[in-house]
Amino acid sequence: MKSAKRKTDPGKKTGTVTLKSVAAHVGLTASTVSAVLNNSSAARSVPAHTKQRVLTAANELKYRPNLLARSLRANRTYTIGVILEEIGDAYGSMVMSGVEHYLKQHNFFFLTVAHRHDHTLLETYSTMLRERGVEGFITVDTLLSQEPSLPTVSVAGHRSLKGVTNIVLDHHRAASLALEHLVELGHEKIAFMKGSAISSDSDARWNAICETSKKLGIRIRPELVVQLEGADSTPNLGYPFARRLLARKQPFTALFAYNDISAIGSICAFQEAGLRVPQDLSVVGFDDIQSAGFITPRLTTVRQPLHRMGEIAARTLLERIEGRIKYVSEILIEPELVVRNSTAPPSR
Repeated sequence: MKSAKRKTDPGKKTGTVTLKSVAAHVGLTASTVSAVLNNSSAARSVPAHTKQRVLTAANELKYRPNLLARSLRANRTYTIGVILEEIGDAYGSMVMSGVEHYLKQHNFFFLTVAHRHDHTLLETYSTMLRERGVEGFITVDTLLSQEPSLPTVSVAGHRSLKGVTNIVLDHHRAASLALEHLVELGHEKIAFMKGSAISSDSDARWNAICETSKKLGIRIRPELVVQLEGADSTPNLGYPFARRLLARKQPFTALFAYNDISAIGSICAFQEAGLRVPQDLSVVGFDDIQSAGFITPRLTTVRQPLHRMGEIAARTLLERIEGRIKYVSEILIEPELVVRNSTAPPSR
C-alpha cells in the first residue's frame, strides 16, 4: 500500500519561504501578513500581539520579501534618492547611517549621489534619479534653489520651499549651550570660526551666535573672527585658519569652531605653536562626530543627533510618500552640550 503523500509547504518546493507560507504558519490571511511585513496603512488595524506573531514567524522562517514582485504589483520602485554634498565625510556618513538603518527596516532601496556644491551637477543628478524612478529625495547639507518635483526631506536645509520638509537643529539653543559653558568657565575673549559660504548651516549658525553673544554680553571682536573657505572634509578645513588667528597676535582664551573637523584642525595648529589645550586655549566644536571623543584632548562639542536626524528624515519621507502624515515645512531638533577635556577655565 502506497503511503499518503505529505502535503508540503508551497514555499519549501524551491527552498524559498514565501509570504503565503508565513501566512499558513501563523494561520492568518496573506493580505494581513503582507500588511504587517510591509508596514502598510492596513497594518494599523492589526493588534500588536498579532503583528509580533507575524514578525517572529517571518524571522524564524527566514522570510525574505520578493522586492521585484512587490514593485511590479504595486507599480512602484520602493526607491528614494539621497543627495549629499560629499560621500564619506564624517557629518554626512552619520546622517546616512540613520537613513540606511530606517530604510532597511522598511524594505526600501536608496540611490546616492554627491554634488560637491556644483549646482549644474546637482540638477543633472536630480534628473537622473527621477528618471530611475525614485519616489522622493533626502538631501544632506545641500542648498536647494527651486521647488523639487518629488516629496523631499532636507537635513540641514534652511530654505523654505514648497514640498520640502527641513530637518533643522535649534541653532539658537546650540549657541547658548556652547557660549554659556565658556562664560561660566570665565572666558571673555572668545574667537570664532564662521562656516564656509557653501555650507548650508553657515548663516543660521552665525546669526544664532551673534544674537546669543549679545544676550550674554559677549563682545564679538572682528579681529578674532575667521571665515572658513572651501569644502574640505578633513581637519585641514580649520588648520590654516587657526594659524591665521594666531598670526594676528590678538589674545584670546577660547575658540568656538564651526564644526568638529575645523576644531580638530585648530587644536593641531595650536599645539604646533606650543600652546596647550585646554590649559592655554579652550576649544569647542560642533556636531559630535565619531572621532570627537577619541582625539587628544577629547573634544567638548555641541552634539547634533546625526544618526537620529537621518532616521527622522527617512521616516518622514516614507510617511509623506505613502500619505500617512500631512506635510510639515520644518522639524526642529534639540542639541546637547557634551563636555569633555578641551575646555577649562582660562589661565592667569
